[in-house]
Order: sequence, then C-alpha cells, then structure tokens
Amino acid sequence: MAERKAGTMSLDPEELAGRHPAEVAELLHRLPEREAVSLLRELYKVRAAADSLEEMDPDEAADLLEELPEDEATMIISRMEPDDAVDVLEEFPRAEVDEILRHLEAMDRTKARTLRELLKYPPDTAGGLMSPEYVALPAHITAQEAIERLRRVAEEAETVYYVYVVDEAERLLGVLSLRDLVFARPDTPIREIMRPEVVTLSPEMSADEVARAFDKYGYLAFPVVDKRGKLLGIVTMDDILDTVILRDTEDMYKMVNVPREERVDTPWYESLRMRLPWLYINLATAFLAASVVGAFEGVIAKVSALAIFMPVIAGQGGNAGMQTVTIVTRGIALGEVPPGKGFQILAKEVLLGLLNGLAVGVVVGAVAFAWKHNPYLGLVAFLAMVGNMVVAGLVGASIPLGLRALGLDPALASSVLLTTFTDTLGFFFLLGLGYLFRGVL
Repeated sequence: MAERKAGTMSLDPEELAGRHPAEVAELLHRLPEREAVSLLRELYKVRAAADSLEEMDPDEAADLLEELPEDEATMIISRMEPDDAVDVLEEFPRAEVDEILRHLEAMDRTKARTLRELLKYPPDTAGGLMSPEYVALPAHITAQEAIERLRRVAEEAETVYYVYVVDEAERLLGVLSLRDLVFARPDTPIREIMRPEVVTLSPEMSADEVARAFDKYGYLAFPVVDKRGKLLGIVTMDDILDTVILRDTEDMYKMVNVPREERVDTPWYESLRMRLPWLYINLATAFLAASVVGAFEGVIAKVSALAIFMPVIAGQGGNAGMQTVTIVTRGIALGEVPPGKGFQILAKEVLLGLLNGLAVGVVVGAVAFAWKHNPYLGLVAFLAMVGNMVVAGLVGASIPLGLRALGLDPALASSVLLTTFTDTLGFFFLLGLGYLFRGVL
C-alpha cells in the first residue's frame, strides 16, 4: 500500500468529490506519485476516483491504477465510461488486462464483455474511440413512446444529442433529432419523422479520418456501424478532441525529438534518460557536417570570409526546410496528400526552394560583395544559398512523404534528418564553390 505523505492529509476526499473531476485530475497530476496514489484510494472510498481518472491522460491514469490493489483498480475501471476504461486498459501489459477483465467478470459480466469487444479495435480507430452507450429506439414505436423511453434510458447514455432508429437486427435506419421528436404528434411513428440519410463511420476508420468527418460535417457525434449496417456505438466530439490534442502534442514532440512521456515536472534523471539518446544522434550528425568543413580546411584558411557565411547558408536552409516539413506533415495529417500526389508536392517545394534561393541569395551575394568588394565571393554565396534552398525544399518534402511510405509517423525525427542535410550540403556547396573559385577569392 502506498504511504501518503503529510502534505496530502489536508486534502478532504469528500470536499474533492464535490469538485469538477477535471480539477481533481489536475491535482492528481501535480502530486508526487506516492501522494497521488494515496489520494486516489481516498477518492475510491467516496466513489469519486473513476470520474477523476477519466479526465487524466490514459498513461498517467494507468500508472496510478497499477499501484492500487487489484480489487480496487478493477472496481474503479468498472465505474469508468467504457471508452475511457478501454483507453486506460490499452496502457497495461496484455497479461494484466486479461487478469483485470477476469476479476471484472465476477463483478459485472456485461461490462467485462463490453470492454473485451472494444479492446478488439486499435485505439487510433473509430472502433477504439467509440462508446457503446447510446440511445437507439425501434422504428415502429410512436413519438410519445420514444419520449417515455428516453426518460428511462437517457441517464445511462453517452449523449442524447441524437437518437438512432434501428430495426429488429439493430441495423441503423436513421437518426432522430430531439427537436423533431418533441414537436411531432404523439401518435406519429418515429420511422416517419426520422432522417434516413445518416453519415456513419466504419470501425476501421483511422482517428485522422474521424477528425476530418467532424470538421467537415460539424456534428456532435457520429454512429459507428459494421459492414452489415449494425449499430456498434458512437464517437462523440470530446472523444476525438482528446485524441487530436494528444496526437498533435506527440507530433510536436517527435519533430524536436522529445518523448511524449516527458512533462515539465518530470524528475531530472528521467528527462536526462529520455533526451540524451537523441542528443547523441544530433551529435553524430553534427560531426558529419563538421567533417565536410574539415575537408575544406585549407580553403577556409585562405578565404576566411567563407566562414562568416557558413551559418547563414546552413541556417536559412534549415529554416526553409522546416517550413516545408511542417506544411507537408500537416497536409498528410489532414488527408490533403493522397497517394500519387507526392511528386506534385515535391515539384512544388523544389520550385519554391529555387525561387526563395534566388530571392535570398541575391541579398546574401550583395552583402558579400559590398563587404569584401569581391564579385566572386558574392557569386559563391549566391550559388550556395540557391543550392541549399533547393535541397531544403527537396528534403523537407521527401522526409514526411518517405516516412509515410514506410508506414512511419511523418513527424518522426524530422528536425534531425532535415538539419543533417541542410547543414552538411550547405557547407559543401559554400566551401566546394570556394575551392573552385579559390584563385579569384
């Protein structure tokens, strides 16, 4: 049993149970793990633990639950909404999930069966995001009967923004808005007032496709149906919003090579363990760029002015490349880059690199000429800038497109890969051209 420090003794579980679960979740996140576990056990006693864990990141919630006795952890999971419970269970090792579900079957066989069904779907699909708690009514009942049923079942549903109309085999026939239901004549069969044109999701749809559906149609929830049209569950706006925020955060972290598990309050030794490997990789790529500089040491010794322009050429290439990486990665995430469009995007970014290189290269060349009064130095700086900007466009588009083609996250380590090319080739262009023009520099 985790021993609670004195700092948490002043926290009254009864008082916390009256707060919004998001506030309690934030408190659990800020506390040291031992104190958070102790507080969670107190919240469990007042039946407030499940709501609070639903508001936490699934990995954090799983870490806390793993520190509890198995019976308490299982009871908390049984009280969570099925979709939230599945998100947390996904963070456990498979053997522990099976053990928890076996204990849950003794408490609530229906809930255990529901969770097993949801766990069949990958977490980043509509099936993994959906909730099985929705309101579905048979098509033959009247509006009055529908309202009476809603009063009985609405409290158990995920949302009652929409009422789904199904046949005897649970196949989706249409959707019923509460407004239409309220204003309909009491004896009207709901089949006559439902809307048969329903936008549905398949359980295999990716989270990105689900997010685009919400963005396109503006609905608050979508039904998920199988190939036979059977209603399986619903995905609500808050479900996909949590997923999108998490994925955006992960992409941001990956682009700068920071693990998503790290937080501002992560212990320094854990942060060191997670960051240091990538710093070693960055160091290796830096030595690669340095080796290019070393190969032209004689040129730099003769024309020291070239050293002044090295960070300018490399830096501009890196900045331009990151613009391209960001735009292409975002386009892939939004579904704007279907297979076959990659070469078109590649051509566009190379053209932009050339045009940007010409525009920026003229300025850099003019500065070099005005500084040393040597037109050849200006020409070298101009050509190096153009060359590196073209490389930045080419590589900046190729990295996310190539990673996607390999089945990897387009944002993965993009900054390391990009700067390796722009630094190394930027130095090579500048110093290589300096070597060719060494007689007139």
